[in-house]
Amino acid sequence: MISIGGPPLDGATLVEVARAPEGASPRMELAPAARARIATSRAVVERAVAGDRAVYGINTGFGRLKDVSIDREQLRALQVNLLRSHAAGVGAAAPRDVVRAMLLLRATSLAAGHSGVRPEVVESLLALLAADVTPVVPLQGSVGASGDLAPLAHLSLVLMGEGEAWLGSQRMPAALALRGAGLVPLTLEAKEGLALINGTQFSTAFAALAAHDALQLWEAATAAAALSTEVLLGSFRPAREDVHRLRPYPGALEAARRLRAYSADSGLVASHSDCGRVQDAYSLRCAPQVLGASLDAIHHVTAQLEIELNAVNDNPLVFAPDEVVSAGHFHAQPVALVADYLKIAVAEIASLSERRIDRLLDDRSSEGLPAALAADPGLESGYMLAQYTAAALVSENKVLAHPASVDSIPTGAGWEDHVSMAPIAARHARAVVEHSARVVAMELLCGARALELRRPLRAGAGSERLYGAIRRLVPAPEGDRPFGAACETLARWVLSTAPARLAEEVLSP
Repeated sequence: MISIGGPPLDGATLVEVARAPEGASPRMELAPAARARIATSRAVVERAVAGDRAVYGINTGFGRLKDVSIDREQLRALQVNLLRSHAAGVGAAAPRDVVRAMLLLRATSLAAGHSGVRPEVVESLLALLAADVTPVVPLQGSVGASGDLAPLAHLSLVLMGEGEAWLGSQRMPAALALRGAGLVPLTLEAKEGLALINGTQFSTAFAALAAHDALQLWEAATAAAALSTEVLLGSFRPAREDVHRLRPYPGALEAARRLRAYSADSGLVASHSDCGRVQDAYSLRCAPQVLGASLDAIHHVTAQLEIELNAVNDNPLVFAPDEVVSAGHFHAQPVALVADYLKIAVAEIASLSERRIDRLLDDRSSEGLPAALAADPGLESGYMLAQYTAAALVSENKVLAHPASVDSIPTGAGWEDHVSMAPIAARHARAVVEHSARVVAMELLCGARALELRRPLRAGAGSERLYGAIRRLVPAPEGDRPFGAACETLARWVLSTAPARLAEEVLSP
Protein backbone atom coordinates (compact mmCIF):
# COMPACT_ATOMS: atom_id res chain seq x y z
CA MET A 1 0.00 0.00 0.00
CA ILE A 2 1.35 3.41 -1.01
CA SER A 3 0.61 6.08 1.58
CA ILE A 4 -0.02 9.49 -0.02
CA GLY A 5 1.04 12.33 2.24
CA GLY A 6 2.96 9.94 4.46
CA PRO A 7 6.60 9.06 3.70
CA PRO A 8 8.15 11.18 0.91
CA LEU A 9 7.40 10.01 -2.61
CA ASP A 10 10.48 8.71 -4.41
CA GLY A 11 11.26 8.19 -8.06
CA ALA A 12 10.93 4.41 -7.92
CA THR A 13 7.38 4.64 -6.56
CA LEU A 14 6.49 7.24 -9.16
CA VAL A 15 7.66 4.92 -11.94
CA GLU A 16 5.84 1.96 -10.37
CA VAL A 17 2.53 3.83 -10.38
CA ALA A 18 3.03 5.60 -13.70
CA ARG A 19 3.91 2.42 -15.60
CA ALA A 20 1.64 -0.04 -13.84
CA PRO A 21 0.07 -2.44 -16.34
CA GLU A 22 -3.53 -1.80 -17.28
CA GLY A 23 -5.79 -2.91 -14.45
CA ALA A 24 -2.89 -3.46 -12.05
CA SER A 25 -2.35 -0.11 -10.37
CA PRO A 26 -0.71 -0.34 -6.92
CA ARG A 27 -3.08 0.31 -4.02
CA MET A 28 -2.92 3.83 -2.64
CA GLU A 29 -4.52 5.62 0.28
CA LEU A 30 -4.47 9.08 1.79
CA ALA A 31 -2.40 8.96 5.00
CA PRO A 32 -4.35 9.86 8.19
CA ALA A 33 -1.84 12.61 9.02
CA ALA A 34 -2.32 14.09 5.54
CA ARG A 35 -6.10 14.00 5.97
CA ALA A 36 -5.75 16.01 9.19
CA ARG A 37 -3.46 18.57 7.52
CA ILE A 38 -5.87 18.94 4.62
CA ALA A 39 -8.80 19.51 6.98
CA THR A 40 -6.90 22.21 8.86
CA SER A 41 -5.97 23.91 5.61
CA ARG A 42 -9.52 23.70 4.28
CA ALA A 43 -10.86 25.38 7.39
CA VAL A 44 -8.75 28.45 6.58
CA VAL A 45 -10.34 28.63 3.13
CA GLU A 46 -13.84 28.21 4.53
CA ARG A 47 -13.27 31.12 6.90
CA ALA A 48 -12.03 33.24 4.00
CA VAL A 49 -15.14 32.35 1.99
CA ALA A 50 -17.36 33.37 4.90
CA GLY A 51 -15.52 36.66 5.42
CA ASP A 52 -15.54 39.91 3.52
CA ARG A 53 -11.79 40.26 2.84
CA ALA A 54 -10.57 39.78 -0.73
CA VAL A 55 -8.29 36.72 -0.86
CA TYR A 56 -6.58 35.90 -4.14
CA GLY A 57 -7.75 32.69 -5.77
CA ILE A 58 -10.61 32.25 -3.34
CA ASN A 59 -12.94 35.14 -4.03
CA THR A 60 -11.08 37.07 -6.75
CA GLY A 61 -10.27 36.63 -10.41
CA PHE A 62 -6.94 35.25 -11.55
CA GLY A 63 -3.71 36.65 -12.97
CA ARG A 64 -4.23 40.16 -14.27
CA LEU A 65 -7.88 39.90 -13.12
CA LYS A 66 -6.77 39.53 -9.50
CA ASP A 67 -8.51 42.73 -8.44
CA VAL A 68 -11.95 41.59 -9.60
CA SER A 69 -14.07 40.51 -6.62
CA ILE A 70 -16.32 37.47 -7.03
CA ASP A 71 -19.64 37.14 -5.21
CA ARG A 72 -19.90 34.28 -2.74
CA GLU A 73 -22.66 32.53 -4.67
CA GLN A 74 -20.45 32.45 -7.78
CA LEU A 75 -17.39 30.81 -6.24
CA ARG A 76 -18.22 27.33 -7.56
CA ALA A 77 -18.79 28.71 -11.05
CA LEU A 78 -15.45 30.53 -10.78
CA GLN A 79 -13.61 27.23 -10.33
CA VAL A 80 -15.45 25.51 -13.17
CA ASN A 81 -14.86 28.45 -15.49
CA LEU A 82 -11.18 28.43 -14.58
CA LEU A 83 -10.71 24.81 -15.64
CA ARG A 84 -12.74 25.18 -18.82
CA SER A 85 -10.98 28.35 -19.94
CA HIS A 86 -7.51 27.09 -19.12
CA ALA A 87 -7.93 23.78 -20.96
CA ALA A 88 -6.30 25.37 -24.00
CA GLY A 89 -3.73 22.69 -24.78
CA VAL A 90 -3.11 21.52 -28.33
CA GLY A 91 -1.25 18.77 -30.13
CA ALA A 92 -0.92 15.05 -29.55
CA ALA A 93 -1.88 13.51 -26.23
CA ALA A 94 0.72 12.96 -23.51
CA PRO A 95 1.75 9.33 -22.96
CA ARG A 96 -0.18 7.28 -20.42
CA ASP A 97 2.75 7.01 -18.00
CA VAL A 98 3.22 10.79 -17.95
CA VAL A 99 -0.44 11.46 -17.16
CA ARG A 100 -0.51 8.83 -14.43
CA ALA A 101 2.61 10.41 -12.96
CA MET A 102 0.86 13.80 -13.06
CA LEU A 103 -2.11 12.42 -11.12
CA LEU A 104 0.14 10.96 -8.42
CA LEU A 105 2.30 14.08 -8.19
CA ARG A 106 -0.68 16.43 -7.90
CA ALA A 107 -2.23 14.24 -5.21
CA THR A 108 1.06 14.26 -3.31
CA SER A 109 1.35 18.03 -3.49
CA LEU A 110 -2.22 18.63 -2.33
CA ALA A 111 -1.78 16.10 0.49
CA ALA A 112 0.85 18.35 2.06
CA GLY A 113 -2.02 20.41 3.40
CA HIS A 114 -1.16 23.88 2.14
CA SER A 115 -3.61 24.17 -0.76
CA GLY A 116 -6.95 24.46 1.02
CA VAL A 117 -8.73 21.66 -0.84
CA ARG A 118 -11.00 19.01 0.66
CA PRO A 119 -9.78 15.43 1.08
CA GLU A 120 -12.27 14.43 -1.62
CA VAL A 121 -10.13 16.18 -4.23
CA VAL A 122 -7.05 14.11 -3.42
CA GLU A 123 -9.12 10.94 -3.21
CA SER A 124 -10.64 11.66 -6.61
CA LEU A 125 -7.18 11.90 -8.18
CA LEU A 126 -6.21 8.59 -6.59
CA ALA A 127 -9.48 7.03 -7.74
CA LEU A 128 -8.62 7.81 -11.37
CA LEU A 129 -5.32 5.96 -10.94
CA ALA A 130 -6.93 2.98 -9.26
CA ALA A 131 -9.64 2.69 -11.94
CA ASP A 132 -7.19 3.19 -14.83
CA VAL A 133 -8.97 6.33 -16.00
CA THR A 134 -6.31 8.41 -17.76
CA PRO A 135 -7.19 11.98 -18.77
CA VAL A 136 -6.33 13.05 -22.30
CA VAL A 137 -3.74 15.79 -21.83
CA PRO A 138 -2.42 17.64 -24.91
CA LEU A 139 1.35 18.03 -25.05
CA GLN A 140 1.57 21.72 -25.93
CA GLY A 141 0.31 24.83 -24.24
CA SER A 142 2.27 25.31 -21.01
CA VAL A 143 5.13 27.77 -20.47
CA GLY A 144 6.00 26.37 -17.05
CA ALA A 145 5.04 29.24 -14.79
CA SER A 146 1.80 30.00 -12.99
CA GLY A 147 1.86 26.25 -13.05
CA ASP A 148 1.48 23.88 -15.98
CA LEU A 149 -1.91 25.47 -16.37
CA ALA A 150 -3.24 24.03 -19.62
CA PRO A 151 -2.11 20.41 -19.11
CA LEU A 152 -3.36 20.34 -15.52
CA ALA A 153 -6.67 21.93 -16.57
CA HIS A 154 -7.25 19.13 -19.09
CA LEU A 155 -6.39 16.60 -16.40
CA SER A 156 -8.66 18.23 -13.83
CA LEU A 157 -11.66 18.59 -16.12
CA VAL A 158 -11.98 14.82 -16.08
CA LEU A 159 -12.66 14.91 -12.33
CA MET A 160 -15.82 16.89 -13.17
CA GLY A 161 -16.78 14.52 -15.98
CA GLU A 162 -15.68 16.89 -18.74
CA GLY A 163 -13.03 16.58 -21.42
CA GLU A 164 -11.76 13.21 -22.60
CA ALA A 165 -10.14 10.22 -20.96
CA TRP A 166 -9.01 6.69 -21.61
CA LEU A 167 -10.75 3.95 -19.68
CA GLY A 168 -8.06 1.34 -19.95
CA SER A 169 -7.09 1.55 -23.62
CA GLN A 170 -10.37 3.04 -24.88
CA ARG A 171 -10.59 6.79 -25.49
CA MET A 172 -13.98 8.35 -24.78
CA PRO A 173 -15.74 11.38 -23.24
CA ALA A 174 -14.72 11.74 -19.61
CA ALA A 175 -18.30 11.35 -18.34
CA LEU A 176 -18.50 7.92 -19.95
CA ALA A 177 -15.09 6.93 -18.59
CA LEU A 178 -16.12 7.87 -15.03
CA ARG A 179 -19.39 6.02 -15.40
CA GLY A 180 -17.63 2.95 -16.77
CA ALA A 181 -15.24 3.00 -13.83
CA GLY A 182 -18.03 3.46 -11.29
CA LEU A 183 -16.84 6.94 -10.34
CA VAL A 184 -18.94 10.03 -9.67
CA PRO A 185 -18.01 13.50 -11.04
CA LEU A 186 -16.57 15.85 -8.45
CA THR A 187 -18.20 19.20 -7.67
CA LEU A 188 -15.46 21.74 -7.02
CA GLU A 189 -15.65 24.16 -4.12
CA ALA A 190 -13.85 27.47 -3.57
CA LYS A 191 -10.15 27.48 -4.54
CA GLU A 192 -10.10 23.84 -5.61
CA GLY A 193 -9.90 24.44 -9.36
CA LEU A 194 -6.97 26.78 -8.86
CA ALA A 195 -5.26 24.33 -6.51
CA LEU A 196 -5.53 21.60 -9.14
CA ILE A 197 -3.81 23.56 -11.92
CA ASN A 198 -1.17 25.60 -10.05
CA GLY A 199 1.71 23.15 -10.17
CA THR A 200 4.69 21.81 -12.08
CA GLN A 201 3.39 18.27 -12.40
CA PHE A 202 3.35 18.06 -16.21
CA SER A 203 6.97 19.20 -16.45
CA THR A 204 8.05 17.14 -13.45
CA ALA A 205 6.38 13.96 -14.70
CA PHE A 206 8.20 14.16 -18.02
CA ALA A 207 11.53 15.03 -16.41
CA ALA A 208 11.37 12.42 -13.64
CA LEU A 209 10.47 9.58 -15.98
CA ALA A 210 13.18 10.69 -18.41
CA ALA A 211 15.75 10.76 -15.60
CA HIS A 212 14.79 7.24 -14.55
CA ASP A 213 15.14 6.02 -18.15
CA ALA A 214 18.41 7.88 -18.58
CA LEU A 215 20.00 5.83 -15.81
CA GLN A 216 18.96 2.58 -17.51
CA LEU A 217 20.31 3.94 -20.79
CA TRP A 218 23.63 4.80 -19.12
CA GLU A 219 24.05 1.22 -17.91
CA ALA A 220 23.47 -0.14 -21.41
CA ALA A 221 25.73 2.47 -23.01
CA THR A 222 28.57 1.63 -20.63
CA ALA A 223 28.21 -2.07 -21.41
CA ALA A 224 28.17 -1.26 -25.14
CA ALA A 225 31.33 0.82 -24.75
CA ALA A 226 33.12 -2.12 -23.15
CA LEU A 227 32.06 -4.53 -25.90
CA SER A 228 33.00 -2.09 -28.68
CA THR A 229 36.40 -1.41 -27.10
CA GLU A 230 37.10 -5.13 -26.96
CA VAL A 231 36.12 -5.92 -30.54
CA LEU A 232 38.02 -2.84 -31.79
CA LEU A 233 41.09 -4.23 -30.00
CA GLY A 234 41.26 -1.20 -27.76
CA SER A 235 43.06 -0.84 -24.46
CA PHE A 236 41.46 -0.82 -21.03
CA ARG A 237 44.53 0.68 -19.37
CA PRO A 238 42.86 4.14 -19.51
CA ALA A 239 40.12 2.68 -17.27
CA ARG A 240 42.50 1.69 -14.48
CA GLU A 241 41.36 2.73 -11.02
CA ASP A 242 44.67 4.36 -10.12
CA VAL A 243 44.34 6.52 -13.23
CA HIS A 244 40.90 7.77 -12.22
CA ARG A 245 41.85 8.32 -8.59
CA LEU A 246 43.95 11.21 -9.89
CA ARG A 247 40.76 12.95 -11.07
CA PRO A 248 38.19 11.36 -8.79
CA TYR A 249 34.83 12.24 -10.26
CA PRO A 250 32.37 9.66 -8.88
CA GLY A 251 30.79 9.01 -12.28
CA ALA A 252 34.11 8.41 -14.01
CA LEU A 253 35.25 6.04 -11.28
CA GLU A 254 32.01 4.09 -11.64
CA ALA A 255 32.16 4.00 -15.44
CA ALA A 256 35.77 2.80 -15.35
CA ARG A 257 34.86 0.11 -12.81
CA ARG A 258 32.22 -1.25 -15.14
CA LEU A 259 34.48 -1.17 -18.17
CA ARG A 260 37.08 -3.18 -16.28
CA ALA A 261 34.47 -5.65 -15.04
CA TYR A 262 32.94 -6.29 -18.45
CA SER A 263 36.34 -6.89 -20.05
CA ALA A 264 37.84 -9.02 -17.27
CA ASP A 265 39.69 -12.11 -18.56
CA SER A 266 39.12 -11.08 -22.16
CA GLY A 267 40.80 -13.18 -24.80
CA LEU A 268 40.40 -10.30 -27.22
CA VAL A 269 42.33 -7.96 -24.93
CA ALA A 270 45.03 -10.54 -24.37
CA SER A 271 45.38 -11.12 -28.12
CA HIS A 272 46.92 -7.70 -28.73
CA SER A 273 48.68 -6.98 -25.43
CA ASP A 274 52.02 -6.58 -27.19
CA CYS A 275 50.84 -4.83 -30.37
CA GLY A 276 52.66 -1.60 -29.54
CA ARG A 277 49.76 0.75 -30.32
CA VAL A 278 50.24 3.90 -28.26
CA GLN A 279 46.74 5.36 -27.90
CA ASP A 280 43.13 4.71 -28.89
CA ALA A 281 40.67 7.22 -30.30
CA TYR A 282 38.81 9.37 -27.80
CA SER A 283 35.53 7.45 -28.21
CA LEU A 284 37.34 4.49 -26.61
CA ARG A 285 40.00 6.08 -24.44
CA CYS A 286 37.81 8.83 -22.96
CA ALA A 287 34.71 6.70 -22.42
CA PRO A 288 35.05 6.79 -18.60
CA GLN A 289 35.34 10.57 -18.58
CA VAL A 290 32.38 11.21 -20.90
CA LEU A 291 30.10 8.52 -19.54
CA GLY A 292 31.12 9.43 -16.01
CA ALA A 293 30.20 13.08 -16.47
CA SER A 294 26.80 12.02 -17.80
CA LEU A 295 26.26 9.74 -14.80
CA ASP A 296 27.08 12.55 -12.39
CA ALA A 297 24.62 14.76 -14.25
CA ILE A 298 21.87 12.14 -14.08
CA HIS A 299 22.39 11.75 -10.34
CA HIS A 300 22.23 15.52 -9.84
CA VAL A 301 19.05 15.76 -11.90
CA THR A 302 17.47 12.92 -9.95
CA ALA A 303 18.30 14.53 -6.61
CA GLN A 304 16.80 17.84 -7.66
CA LEU A 305 13.64 16.19 -8.95
CA GLU A 306 13.22 14.22 -5.72
CA ILE A 307 12.64 17.62 -4.08
CA GLU A 308 10.07 18.57 -6.70
CA LEU A 309 8.21 15.25 -6.38
CA ASN A 310 7.19 16.25 -2.85
CA ALA A 311 6.95 20.01 -3.28
CA VAL A 312 3.93 22.22 -2.77
CA ASN A 313 3.62 24.24 -5.99
CA ASP A 314 0.31 25.95 -5.28
CA ASN A 315 -0.51 29.64 -5.18
CA PRO A 316 -1.75 31.03 -2.91
CA LEU A 317 -0.40 28.89 -0.07
CA VAL A 318 -2.56 28.26 2.98
CA PHE A 319 -1.04 28.35 6.46
CA ALA A 320 -2.88 27.67 9.70
CA PRO A 321 -4.33 29.27 11.63
CA ASP A 322 -5.43 31.96 9.19
CA GLU A 323 -2.89 32.96 6.54
CA VAL A 324 -3.18 32.82 2.76
CA VAL A 325 0.13 33.81 1.14
CA SER A 326 0.73 34.55 -2.54
CA ALA A 327 4.13 33.25 -3.64
CA GLY A 328 5.85 31.71 -6.65
CA HIS A 329 6.30 27.98 -6.09
CA PHE A 330 4.49 27.30 -9.37
CA HIS A 331 7.52 28.64 -11.27
CA ALA A 332 9.22 25.58 -12.75
CA GLN A 333 12.72 27.00 -13.18
CA PRO A 334 14.33 24.26 -11.03
CA VAL A 335 12.73 21.63 -13.26
CA ALA A 336 13.59 23.49 -16.45
CA LEU A 337 17.27 23.76 -15.63
CA VAL A 338 17.75 20.12 -14.68
CA ALA A 339 15.70 18.92 -17.66
CA ASP A 340 17.99 20.89 -19.94
CA TYR A 341 21.02 19.48 -18.12
CA LEU A 342 19.62 15.97 -18.50
CA LYS A 343 19.08 16.17 -22.22
CA ILE A 344 22.60 17.54 -22.77
CA ALA A 345 24.11 14.76 -20.65
CA VAL A 346 22.15 12.06 -22.47
CA ALA A 347 22.86 13.54 -25.89
CA GLU A 348 26.57 13.12 -25.16
CA ILE A 349 26.07 9.43 -24.39
CA ALA A 350 24.57 8.96 -27.84
CA SER A 351 27.21 11.12 -29.50
CA LEU A 352 30.00 8.95 -28.12
CA SER A 353 28.14 5.78 -29.08
CA GLU A 354 27.72 6.94 -32.68
CA ARG A 355 31.45 7.55 -32.99
CA ARG A 356 32.15 3.96 -31.92
CA ILE A 357 29.57 2.68 -34.40
CA ASP A 358 31.42 4.55 -37.13
CA ARG A 359 34.71 2.95 -36.13
CA LEU A 360 33.16 -0.52 -36.07
CA LEU A 361 31.88 -0.10 -39.62
CA ASP A 362 34.88 1.64 -41.21
CA ASP A 363 37.51 -0.92 -42.20
CA ARG A 364 40.14 1.83 -42.07
CA SER A 365 39.71 2.05 -38.27
CA SER A 366 38.16 -1.27 -37.22
CA GLU A 367 41.43 -3.18 -36.82
CA GLY A 368 40.80 -5.89 -39.40
CA LEU A 369 37.02 -6.19 -39.27
CA PRO A 370 35.38 -6.31 -42.72
CA ALA A 371 33.86 -3.13 -44.11
CA ALA A 372 30.37 -2.47 -42.72
CA LEU A 373 30.68 -5.77 -40.81
CA ALA A 374 29.45 -7.50 -43.97
CA ALA A 375 30.21 -11.14 -44.69
CA ASP A 376 30.79 -10.26 -48.34
CA PRO A 377 31.47 -6.49 -48.57
CA GLY A 378 30.28 -5.05 -51.85
CA LEU A 379 27.72 -7.71 -52.56
CA GLU A 380 26.39 -7.01 -49.08
CA SER A 381 26.13 -3.64 -47.36
CA GLY A 382 26.05 -5.20 -43.92
CA TYR A 383 25.46 -2.72 -41.11
CA MET A 384 26.40 0.36 -43.14
CA LEU A 385 23.09 2.12 -42.52
CA ALA A 386 23.32 1.68 -38.76
CA GLN A 387 25.70 4.62 -38.69
CA TYR A 388 23.41 6.71 -40.90
CA THR A 389 20.49 6.12 -38.55
CA ALA A 390 22.63 6.84 -35.51
CA ALA A 391 23.93 10.03 -37.12
CA ALA A 392 20.38 11.19 -37.83
CA LEU A 393 19.31 10.58 -34.24
CA VAL A 394 22.40 12.24 -32.78
CA SER A 395 21.89 15.27 -35.01
CA GLU A 396 18.26 15.58 -33.92
CA ASN A 397 19.41 15.33 -30.30
CA LYS A 398 21.69 18.30 -30.86
CA VAL A 399 18.73 20.39 -31.98
CA LEU A 400 16.63 19.27 -29.01
CA ALA A 401 19.51 19.85 -26.58
CA HIS A 402 19.31 23.62 -27.06
CA PRO A 403 18.29 24.82 -23.59
CA ALA A 404 14.63 25.76 -23.39
CA SER A 405 15.15 27.39 -20.00
CA VAL A 406 17.02 30.35 -21.47
CA ASP A 407 13.83 31.52 -23.18
CA SER A 408 10.98 33.47 -21.65
CA ILE A 409 7.91 35.07 -23.24
CA PRO A 410 5.78 37.13 -20.85
CA THR A 411 2.19 35.95 -20.40
CA GLY A 412 -0.88 37.17 -18.53
CA ALA A 413 -0.80 40.67 -20.03
CA GLY A 414 2.73 41.12 -18.75
CA TRP A 415 1.89 40.26 -15.15
CA GLU A 416 3.63 36.91 -15.55
CA ASP A 417 6.74 38.50 -16.99
CA HIS A 418 9.18 35.60 -16.64
CA VAL A 419 8.38 31.97 -17.40
CA SER A 420 10.51 28.82 -17.32
CA MET A 421 9.59 26.85 -20.47
CA ALA A 422 10.13 23.73 -18.33
CA PRO A 423 7.54 21.67 -20.24
CA ILE A 424 9.52 22.10 -23.44
CA ALA A 425 12.79 21.18 -21.74
CA ALA A 426 11.23 18.12 -20.12
CA ARG A 427 9.46 16.89 -23.27
CA HIS A 428 12.69 17.27 -25.22
CA ALA A 429 14.59 15.38 -22.50
CA ARG A 430 12.29 12.40 -22.96
CA ALA A 431 12.76 12.55 -26.74
CA VAL A 432 16.55 12.71 -26.39
CA VAL A 433 16.51 9.66 -24.09
CA GLU A 434 14.39 7.70 -26.57
CA HIS A 435 16.62 8.67 -29.51
CA SER A 436 19.74 7.79 -27.54
CA ALA A 437 18.37 4.37 -26.63
CA ARG A 438 18.11 3.61 -30.34
CA VAL A 439 21.68 4.77 -30.96
CA VAL A 440 22.98 2.52 -28.17
CA ALA A 441 20.86 -0.32 -29.56
CA MET A 442 22.59 0.16 -32.93
CA GLU A 443 25.97 -0.01 -31.21
CA LEU A 444 24.97 -3.23 -29.45
CA LEU A 445 23.93 -4.75 -32.78
CA CYS A 446 27.24 -3.78 -34.34
CA GLY A 447 29.26 -4.90 -31.33
CA ALA A 448 27.60 -8.32 -31.27
CA ARG A 449 28.21 -8.79 -34.99
CA ALA A 450 31.84 -7.73 -34.61
CA LEU A 451 32.34 -10.21 -31.80
CA GLU A 452 31.06 -12.99 -34.04
CA LEU A 453 33.58 -11.94 -36.67
CA ARG A 454 36.40 -12.12 -34.07
CA ARG A 455 35.66 -15.73 -33.16
CA PRO A 456 37.15 -18.02 -31.92
CA LEU A 457 38.47 -15.30 -29.57
CA ARG A 458 36.23 -14.56 -26.64
CA ALA A 459 35.44 -11.29 -24.98
CA GLY A 460 35.47 -10.69 -21.25
CA ALA A 461 33.01 -12.68 -19.21
CA GLY A 462 30.78 -9.61 -18.76
CA SER A 463 30.81 -8.77 -22.45
CA GLU A 464 29.98 -12.38 -23.28
CA ARG A 465 26.98 -12.10 -20.95
CA LEU A 466 25.98 -8.95 -22.78
CA TYR A 467 26.36 -10.72 -26.12
CA GLY A 468 24.12 -13.52 -24.89
CA ALA A 469 21.44 -11.03 -23.81
CA ILE A 470 21.54 -9.38 -27.24
CA ARG A 471 21.27 -12.64 -29.14
CA ARG A 472 18.40 -13.88 -27.00
CA LEU A 473 16.45 -10.85 -28.23
CA VAL A 474 17.83 -10.53 -31.75
CA PRO A 475 19.15 -13.63 -33.56
CA ALA A 476 22.27 -13.22 -35.67
CA PRO A 477 21.32 -12.25 -39.24
CA GLU A 478 22.21 -14.31 -42.29
CA GLY A 479 23.19 -11.88 -45.01
CA ASP A 480 21.66 -8.44 -45.49
CA ARG A 481 18.39 -7.97 -43.61
CA PRO A 482 16.34 -4.96 -42.48
CA PHE A 483 17.36 -4.23 -38.89
CA GLY A 484 15.00 -1.42 -37.87
CA ALA A 485 12.81 -3.87 -35.94
CA ALA A 486 15.87 -5.38 -34.26
CA CYS A 487 16.95 -1.90 -33.19
CA GLU A 488 13.54 -1.15 -31.68
CA THR A 489 13.60 -4.45 -29.77
CA LEU A 490 17.02 -3.70 -28.32
CA ALA A 491 16.09 -0.08 -27.57
CA ARG A 492 13.27 -1.34 -25.36
CA TRP A 493 15.81 -3.55 -23.59
CA VAL A 494 18.15 -0.57 -23.17
CA LEU A 495 15.41 1.40 -21.37
CA SER A 496 14.37 -1.53 -19.19
CA THR A 497 15.94 -2.55 -15.90
CA ALA A 498 17.74 -5.45 -17.61
CA PRO A 499 21.05 -3.58 -18.22
CA ALA A 500 21.27 -2.66 -14.54
CA ARG A 501 20.61 -6.25 -13.51
CA LEU A 502 23.29 -7.39 -15.95
CA ALA A 503 25.75 -4.89 -14.47
CA GLU A 504 25.02 -6.18 -10.97
CA GLU A 505 25.84 -9.71 -12.11
CA VAL A 506 29.03 -8.60 -13.84
CA LEU A 507 30.17 -6.56 -10.85
CA SER A 508 29.48 -9.34 -8.35
CA PRO A 509 32.65 -10.95 -6.99
